[in-house]
Amino acid sequence: MSTTYLIKNVRVLGGEPTDLLLRDGVIADLGGRAASASERIETIDATGLIALPGLVDLHTHLREPGREDAETVETGTRAAAMGGFTAVHAMANTEPVADTAGVVEQVWRLGREAGFCDVYPVGAVTVGLQGEKLAELGAMADSAARVRVFSDDGKCVSDAVLMRRALEYVKAFDGVIAQHAQEPRLTEGAQMNEGELSGKLGLTGWPAVAEEAIIARDCLLAAHVGSRLHVCHVSTAGSVEIVRDAKRKGWDVTAEACPHHLILTDELAATYDPIYKVNPPLRTAADVEALRAGLADGTIDIVATDHAPHPHEDKDCEWAAAAFGMLGLETALSIVQATMVDPGLLDWAGVAERMSFAPARIGRVADHGRPIEVGEPANVVLYDPAARRTVDPTESASLSRNTPYRGMELPGRVVATFLRGRPTVLDGALV
Repeated sequence: MSTTYLIKNVRVLGGEPTDLLLRDGVIADLGGRAASASERIETIDATGLIALPGLVDLHTHLREPGREDAETVETGTRAAAMGGFTAVHAMANTEPVADTAGVVEQVWRLGREAGFCDVYPVGAVTVGLQGEKLAELGAMADSAARVRVFSDDGKCVSDAVLMRRALEYVKAFDGVIAQHAQEPRLTEGAQMNEGELSGKLGLTGWPAVAEEAIIARDCLLAAHVGSRLHVCHVSTAGSVEIVRDAKRKGWDVTAEACPHHLILTDELAATYDPIYKVNPPLRTAADVEALRAGLADGTIDIVATDHAPHPHEDKDCEWAAAAFGMLGLETALSIVQATMVDPGLLDWAGVAERMSFAPARIGRVADHGRPIEVGEPANVVLYDPAARRTVDPTESASLSRNTPYRGMELPGRVVATFLRGRPTVLDGALV
């Protein structure tokens, strides 16, 4: 017999304290005492805690198959659960690339076996991420994994004709192309944000226009063919304005910002510590402010982690040789609290929209991103916004340790995560 959980005195989306009853995988009662005397009940005192719908990440790198030295589906989903996520979308740049029905089904099944959160594979747009011909988009969409998000993330679909064909193709099954916006000719050898600092440091610059030009082109293409475009990891103020203009025109364009782009700046590159090397790069303080404003007003639809684990040797080396990317799943909610909630830019209902409801809509995930209401799936995270914690990489559930927040004090703590009423995290520890 499954356990029924009675969560007492919790603030749903930061509202007034109430009781929440989770039974048989759904929210059975809200505000009352509908538990039966005959059932096994575990009571959780949630005084001071906030209940949010289980978080959904549209942009996670789980590395399996092929790079199990960096992360596996199991370790990555453990980290996701610790961060309050009940669903993640696993990017396609694995080895082999997730460009066939067979590979996406493998990732999907590994997620089901691990059981810490639901895994939705992202299919590659092009074969081998090579940008030369379309991958088996229809076969991946019809597979057991039911892929609806396609991306060559890590590489840009730079060929305009190929991008147009991809946008046209996915219309048949209501898919979306998630673009890594990076004009390759403008970023050859790029190491950090292009600006005065890159010149001083002697590092090749990654100009903002390389991102903005691709976003502008793809917004026009999406409008032309009447398809859905999602822009990955927006990082510049100019990109925010382009997306804002596309939305103003009624085009079906959505966009994401990553936690690290909401808080860290390119000034950190001055340390030459490769922990801060990421693609797209950390930008200026003005870009950070523009991203926060865009996220607050809805121009940027969601927060997505771009969780990018790497083995120690790929980061503990000189800057030029180091891999791009950083961890994000376990700290995302704290970063959003620090940058958006505590300054008054978002309330907790706004956090739920940008970290659960909207990413589930974009990814066409039916059973996640649902309101905390009676009869809905019991995908719930309990969060303590008053807690403080110092980030210690050795305590991470991820297989990797490349967090840029090492030693930083962050607000908030995930106390519990429930996946269809079953706890994956209780008292801040994996179950």
